[in-house]
Amino acid sequence: KHGRVAMAAFVGYCVQANGGHWATKMTLGGADWPSGSPPEQWDALPAASKWQIILFVGMLELFDESVAPHYMMGRKPGMFPSFSDAYAEGEGYPHPVPFDLFDPFGSLRKRMDTEEKRARGRLIEINNGRAAMLGIFGFMSASKVPGSVPVLTFIPPYDGNYMIPFEGNFHMPSMM
Repeated sequence: KHGRVAMAAFVGYCVQANGGHWATKMTLGGADWPSGSPPEQWDALPAASKWQIILFVGMLELFDESVAPHYMMGRKPGMFPSFSDAYAEGEGYPHPVPFDLFDPFGSLRKRMDTEEKRARGRLIEINNGRAAMLGIFGFMSASKVPGSVPVLTFIPPYDGNYMIPFEGNFHMPSMM
């Protein structure tokens, strides 16, 4: 799981650092997307946006915890349960989710038809996750200590604190 999160973080950092964002406005009120480096963009997000991201990840974790077999009781490490299989078996969320996180369109089932291919794929994913962890922490290090990563001298400095994601605006979102 951590490798997948690191891969998403690494790709997200690269996309945001190069000006990529959704084509729509950020809020229904018409606010534009924040500019600056990726950590500055996070700091500029409204608290409701941050809570939305954290609650979505929390829902994925709850789903993972609710489907048997539990990852501590026999499921292969890193194997996220299938939404459609869990729905068919009456586990997990009470409504069907149209796509699975891994292989949403079922296109890899034919390519991963043997245990050897699946084992090789898991090993590749683990190694890519490790590389992504090094990459995202390299970006973070380069932005906090200029020159700490010699090949990343182009990363702009960041004055905030990575360990305080709600710095200055931590509060429960208003429901009114």
